Amino acid sequence: MPVQRLLLALFLVLCSTSASAQPTKPPEALGIALEGYPYPYPVRFLPLTLQGQDVRMAYMDVQPTGKANGRTVLLLHGKNFFGAYWKDTIRALSQAGYRVVVPDQVGFGKSSKPALDYSFHTLANNTKQVLDTLGVSKVIVIGHSMGGMLATRFARLFPETTTHLVLENPIGLEDYRFFVPWRSTEELYRDQLGATEEGMRKYQKTYYVTWRPEYDEYVQVPFRQTLSGDYPRLAWVSAATEQMIYQQPVVHEFPLVKVPVLLVIGQADRTVVGRGRVPPELLPQFGQYPELGKRAAKAFPNATLVELPNVGHIPHFEAPEKWHQALLGFLAK
Repeated sequence: MPVQRLLLALFLVLCSTSASAQPTKPPEALGIALEGYPYPYPVRFLPLTLQGQDVRMAYMDVQPTGKANGRTVLLLHGKNFFGAYWKDTIRALSQAGYRVVVPDQVGFGKSSKPALDYSFHTLANNTKQVLDTLGVSKVIVIGHSMGGMLATRFARLFPETTTHLVLENPIGLEDYRFFVPWRSTEELYRDQLGATEEGMRKYQKTYYVTWRPEYDEYVQVPFRQTLSGDYPRLAWVSAATEQMIYQQPVVHEFPLVKVPVLLVIGQADRTVVGRGRVPPELLPQFGQYPELGKRAAKAFPNATLVELPNVGHIPHFEAPEKWHQALLGFLAK
């Protein structure tokens, strides 16, 4: 019996060693237009010609599942995301009777990745063309992060189309040019070429008060894109759109936005675009969203501020119930 036990123990050790020796399957490359990556709703494409280049702009057009109220919501994604990350908000709005239009901006998600002179004016105009194609003449504009800057530009360019403006932890509540040292697009591009999975995860973790395993999807998607042979093109677009954010502030135009505005601000957010270039001793002066939210609410002529304690940069991930309550309550007024 002792010999049998010894042989069994040896067998189990060998099995464990063999299993642990199995190579870990490397992540598969993902196309820079997210080919093969499933979206929560059907994706359509609008052909556009921009600066002499033929491109396609992806979007979802989701009809209401609840009793239709005749109103349409436009959801604008952040820089490090794409339209699909709005899936829970799309469902909440659709169930409440809204039609929901969710574009991937050119340069993001499933849309084309051309080398352009990117501007918020161009992105806003592209978005307006999507709405025109769909026959939407009035829209509630909601933007998160970079999408908040774009939403503000859209409201300024198309006031006759915009009925309400909702900003969820937007970036650009301060003018980064005042305190972040400038870098050339070529330098930003080289940084993007050196992106790593761990570096992406470290940055994404700054968005949240508490990291959850499900958030890692938004690390894996951009990391797998770095494995694509076309990644340098996406890296250039990422650098060019970071330059757009830096060079094209909208904060000074808040007083010119006349429609009702809702600001939903996670109070733990400390996002600063280009924070790595700010001297560490100066960083505590910037990215202070509790103060920035109050300042923005005073700047807009007609604003409602909802502050979410212990919530970071993405309330629709970290506190979806509170986010949807604030959003639907505002729209019901």
